[in-house]
Amino acid sequence: MHIPFIEIDLTSLILWAGYIGIFIIIFAECGVLLGIFLPGDSLLFTAGFLASQGHMNIWLLMVICFVGAVLGDNFGYAFGRRVGPAIFKKEDSFFFHKKHLERAAHFYEKHGGKTIIIARFMPIVRTFAPILAGVGRMNYKVFILYNLVGGVLWAVGLTALGYYLGSTIPGVDKYLFPIVLMIIILSMLPGIIAALKSVLRKKQQQ
Repeated sequence: MHIPFIEIDLTSLILWAGYIGIFIIIFAECGVLLGIFLPGDSLLFTAGFLASQGHMNIWLLMVICFVGAVLGDNFGYAFGRRVGPAIFKKEDSFFFHKKHLERAAHFYEKHGGKTIIIARFMPIVRTFAPILAGVGRMNYKVFILYNLVGGVLWAVGLTALGYYLGSTIPGVDKYLFPIVLMIIILSMLPGIIAALKSVLRKKQQQ
């Protein structure tokens, strides 16, 4: 499956935005709520590929992506910590239930590190994970440790993968869109599986 105009749009976006634009996009997706609409996985891989073709410096690119990812998560965590007390005092409503926040706090206390790393590879989830970690009062030293590990695996890993394939496989640009599409599907798969399990669990309880 090949849809050239989508591939060209993403490539053009990266070349137009440059290093600063890439930093802003990665930062926003990792810690700002509007970031849920941004293409983090595909952007990292494509930027790495463009670096292999001489359009960017791979080392500078990886540093910028890593710093953007780590600072974005830190911003989300700080936002969650700041609004957390007010949210816990809020009365239950149709959209808000205090028990959900209490459950989030308990979840991050028990599985926090693993959640921060896995969430990196899940669109939308990676935007909310650091915010919920802050709301749930996750220990900051634990958060920053796994934030750094997740930043390396996700931001540096996907960028390096794009660079490696672009440098070692002749004509890989012909398959750029299918590869990016596969990355998007794989990153969404855990969330889809979790949603399906939740639906099946509810049906079984009825």
